[in-house]
Amino acid sequence: MTEHEMIQGYEAEINYQKHMLENLGRWLTLLTLVAGLGIVLIYSFRQTIYLLSLLGILLALVGILGMLLFGYGIYKGRKNLAKVIDDFEEKLKVFRT
Repeated sequence: MTEHEMIQGYEAEINYQKHMLENLGRWLTLLTLVAGLGIVLIYSFRQTIYLLSLLGILLALVGILGMLLFGYGIYKGRKNLAKVIDDFEEKLKVFRT
């Protein structure tokens, strides 16, 4: 493997992981919206329409649990991306010496 091939491979992997982190961020935003909608339903219909209030509780629960899951995924993904970048820099030093 040449230095140029290694650089291209690592750059492709880094760009791919950054793209996937952006996708996780979009899902996190969507789940935040779902949780917010659930909270609005709970607040608006807490004493009148119990079915909508129950739907609000369900949406809020799904949104919050999803936010926790995707937030953890983003956290671990950023740590993994930092490891890949560090490994790339380390291997680049070895190739250049």
